[in-house]
Amino acid sequence: MGLCFSIFAHGQDLMARQANMDKQLKAVDSVSLQRTYHKEMSQMVSNLYSSWTHDHVNAYRHEQKPAYFKVDLRGFSMPTPSRIVTSNYGYRRSFGRNHYGLDIKVYTGDTICAAFNGKVRIVAYDAGGFGYYVVIRHPNGLETVYGHLSKQLVHEDEMVRSGEPIGLGGSTGHSTGSHLHFETRILGEAIDPSLMFNFPAQDVTGDYYVYHNSKPFDVAENDEKGGGTEEMAAANASEKVIAQDIVNMNRPLYHKVKRGDTLYSIAHENGISVKELCNLNGLSSRARLRSGQILKCQ
Repeated sequence: MGLCFSIFAHGQDLMARQANMDKQLKAVDSVSLQRTYHKEMSQMVSNLYSSWTHDHVNAYRHEQKPAYFKVDLRGFSMPTPSRIVTSNYGYRRSFGRNHYGLDIKVYTGDTICAAFNGKVRIVAYDAGGFGYYVVIRHPNGLETVYGHLSKQLVHEDEMVRSGEPIGLGGSTGHSTGSHLHFETRILGEAIDPSLMFNFPAQDVTGDYYVYHNSKPFDVAENDEKGGGTEEMAAANASEKVIAQDIVNMNRPLYHKVKRGDTLYSIAHENGISVKELCNLNGLSSRARLRSGQILKCQ
């Protein structure tokens, strides 16, 4: 009996020591993670952002934006498992203004997660707009906005992991029903989230997204400096060629046919014409596609 008790006590002692070791390792991992985040954030801030403020979603109106910028979408997490998009990005005729994000159907209390690793820039309340909302800056250059929350679970300047809960769904602010208003921005400029996030498929659209600045040069500034329109046009053309080269470089070589795909949808998705797609694969424009079929796209 005494031997059994001794073995049991020894086993309990080992478990206690292991638990303490696990706790210490977790603490070390947490410190290491925080250092990695800070390093990533510092590098990204120095490369793209020149300021850090807790005011305004778009606090960069006077900052010069790059002609193009490659955003790494790997390591993402969907903000919500909901696949239902109730309102798209773009002009809303009924409201007479632009809608700068996607509205995703969620219910009050549903968990909302960070899309990527990052640092929380804003945790605030906007009665006439976002309601309770959170803005996170990510090392890949994006800032993501999560609006109409019923509760915020993070604080400003806090580091968060991809997939970590940052709030709960709700209908606060200017909202007609419970949903998540989700935005993606670069230096304050709103970009259609559907170019990067496919909510119905619960996936990103690719490993990378290339942002293109439609106005890489300030016309007024160039006029004041005496820059001629011919020089500006040549510079713009050069930037467009470089940007297009990046797009072509990131475009997939092949496409695996999914249910519902058509020659037109595949060609459009890969930036080529139906004729080019058919020529690349020896198909006629009336060819019938089958799921799993591999098509060459460039």
